Formats: sequence, structure tokens, C-alpha cells
Amino acid sequence: MNILLIEDDARISDFVVKGLEENGFSVTLAVSGEMAREKITSNRWDLILMDIMLPGIDGIQLTKLIRHKKDTTPILVISALGETIDKITALDSGADDYITKPFHFRELISRINALTRRAKFNQETNQNIYSCDDLQLNPEEFSVERAGQPIELSPTEFKLLLYLLENKNKVLGRTQILHSVWGINYQNNTNVVDVYISYLRNKIDKDHTNKLIKTIKGVGYSIKDQ
Repeated sequence: MNILLIEDDARISDFVVKGLEENGFSVTLAVSGEMAREKITSNRWDLILMDIMLPGIDGIQLTKLIRHKKDTTPILVISALGETIDKITALDSGADDYITKPFHFRELISRINALTRRAKFNQETNQNIYSCDDLQLNPEEFSVERAGQPIELSPTEFKLLLYLLENKNKVLGRTQILHSVWGINYQNNTNVVDVYISYLRNKIDKDHTNKLIKTIKGVGYSIKDQ
């Protein structure tokens, strides 16, 4: 397991790094919010341990930044700030758990294990849910929602959207879409793909500034994260 520790107090970071490595974890240290931001952007982490009072970008700002980027890496805050309002602020900003300094190291290990179990369970539970930005499609429930609002689709619209999401960020030609959604024997000279893309846009993109379905002129269509 790869853990990013964000802590500017050398005495605490030395203690935590040593203890975690003795328990089989791989730990990388960042001593400021700026350094942590670079490491979060350039690497993938199983867990982030974060102090709040950091030089530069503080822990609350950094947590909000992580969640704004739709990064769901578990965040465990380790802080000397023990007031209820401090914990509420951190959790409302996107942290998953909060432990107050000083702490028992066995409790830290237990909380790390609990967070990683939860993250693994959520990943397994959601592995069949397709998403793009704030759009989600659940094929088992035949449901679609955007920004938390349900969207009603016909069976063909649903099948078309599912195919786009299965190939998210890829450019799909009209003939490729036609054969995959309507069948290989469907007439190639039809404009049915363009018609149904228009239907989807009216239901998915019409009321949103961020348009997810893109037209690639002369080629076809794609659904892309921003």
C-alpha cells in the first residue's frame, strides 16, 4: 500500500514513517501543501495522511482541492486541533476520518485499515457503474442520473449512452456506433446515429454548461471528461 504523508513536523513525520514502514506500508513524505499537491497530481495513492496546519496550502484547502478534482483517495487527517468544529470542518471539506495528536500508533493502523477496507468495498460495489463528470449510468438498475437528477431514457438511448461510456474519451465513428448499437446488418446510409445523439444531448447536456457529448467533425462522436 502506497501512503502519502503530509506533515511538516520532522519529529512526528519520522515517528509515523518509521512505524508505518515497520508495518509493511510504503510511505512518501511531503512537508508542505505545495509539495503534496505536486505528488498527488503526479502519482496514485492508496491513502493520504494529512496534517491541517501546513506551510503554504493548509490541509483544509488541500482536501478541497483533491475532492474538486474528483479524486476519491481516502484522506485521514492527523491534527493537534481537537475541537469539534475543527473535525467538522475537515470532514465537511472531504476528509474521511480525523485523529487528534497525540495518538496511539495502533489506533492509527486500525483507522488506516478501516479506511482502505471501505475504499475497496466501495470500488467493488461501484465497478459496474459508468460515469463521466457528474453523469452516472447503472446498467443493472437501468438508471441514469446527472448531478443527482434522474434522467429517463428509451432502451435505445440507454444502449447508445452505455456504449459511449464504455468507450469514454475515445472517438467513435458513426458506422462503428451504428453496428455496435443497432446491429451489423443495419443500413449504413441512415442518419439514425445523429438523430439519437441529438436525443441524448437534449436529455443529458441541454440544461448543463458542461457539454459531455462531443462531435468530432467528419469522424463521429465521443463522450469526454473535462
